[in-house]
Amino acid sequence: MASAEEVRAAHDRYLAVRGQAERGEVRWSELARFFTDDATFIDPAWGRVEGTAAIREFLDDSMTGLEGWSFPQDFYLVDGDRIVTRWMNRLPGQRDDGSYYEAPGISLILYAGDGKFRYEEDLLNMVHVMELIRESGWKPGPGAKPPPHPPRR
Repeated sequence: MASAEEVRAAHDRYLAVRGQAERGEVRWSELARFFTDDATFIDPAWGRVEGTAAIREFLDDSMTGLEGWSFPQDFYLVDGDRIVTRWMNRLPGQRDDGSYYEAPGISLILYAGDGKFRYEEDLLNMVHVMELIRESGWKPGPGAKPPPHPPRR
């Protein structure tokens, strides 16, 4: 089993690249390099995605048109090879009172070693996110793709 320091370091590198993707400095698919060849990623809207090639495609497809969204992390916990993290799904803009249009999300990530993850499952309340989209007036940007219907669960 990897040390907590190794798991944290891998997660910190993952977050650094995610930050670059949020800022438009790299494509979202750059995150696929942090997953093993046989990894599974489960998204609440897009469903189950397996293997790095499919994860790479999913990351670009699901995030195109969401420019300006960010996913600031509140905290994370490491327990053996498991990471549990709480983050915000933050839409662009703010309300008149200065508060953000945001909904919390939780991820379970399993570390595989060598700086890679074998599993990520993101959980969030999609009804809450859709309410925020309506309230904020946000519209998807160019190239946005809808999730598959029905998603593979």
